[in-house]
Amino acid sequence: MDSNRSIDDQSESRLYVGNLDLRITEAALIKLFSPFGKIISEDFLWHTRGPKRGEPRGFAFVQYSNKEEAMLAKEKMHGRLACGRPLIVHLASEKDATGNIEKPSKSSGLTYRAGATIGSSSSGPVNKSAKIAAIKSKLKALEEETSGIKKQRPS
Repeated sequence: MDSNRSIDDQSESRLYVGNLDLRITEAALIKLFSPFGKIISEDFLWHTRGPKRGEPRGFAFVQYSNKEEAMLAKEKMHGRLACGRPLIVHLASEKDATGNIEKPSKSSGLTYRAGATIGSSSSGPVNKSAKIAAIKSKLKALEEETSGIKKQRPS
């Protein structure tokens, strides 16, 4: 039971720090957040592949030794300007304000939200065959729409 409590304590003292300017370094991040308590760890995220490999991803996590220090840092640092950009600071266990689980990907152009389903109005997960059926239906509708446009055009 102590291990569960320790995990809960860790999640309540771990902060997400977002909207970081790409010029901010790990050292600068620690310097910004150290006045509010003892930082026991920080995770500064980097791109691991692709053209941006080795560049910062623009967010990090800061772990304090207790919840009170984390809450103080959250209160004082959220919205504070760092290199001209307002920081977004919240508990790592909280969802962001929009409820997004995954940020939009430049390659896919998609955003997935918690509980969102594709091609269905139900709140349950959609299986692969339902997704395929929805895509086929959309393609058929598009084909009918484009063939209708061609028929209306004078030859």
